Amino acid sequence: MKNIVKVEQLELASAVVELGKKVGAGLAAIGLTGAGAGVGIVFAAFILAVGMNPNLRGELFKLAMLGFALSEAVGLLALMMSFLILYS
Repeated sequence: MKNIVKVEQLELASAVVELGKKVGAGLAAIGLTGAGAGVGIVFAAFILAVGMNPNLRGELFKLAMLGFALSEAVGLLALMMSFLILYS
């Protein structure tokens, strides 16, 4: 009887750990929504700025690419953390 209880406890503990990994990975993936919003805000600001001053298009484009890269890097870090939690 004791052996059966230990096996069931191990299965339950394993199931709880797997559940925790899946919930943690899902919560870590929420950071991707912020990256998507950040990219949209960067390019919306770029379009507005070029509309107001077309002569600075080249300089503004460089800054927009920098903002895009930084926003996307945060999203990739969130995705990496999600995968690390899920598959470790």
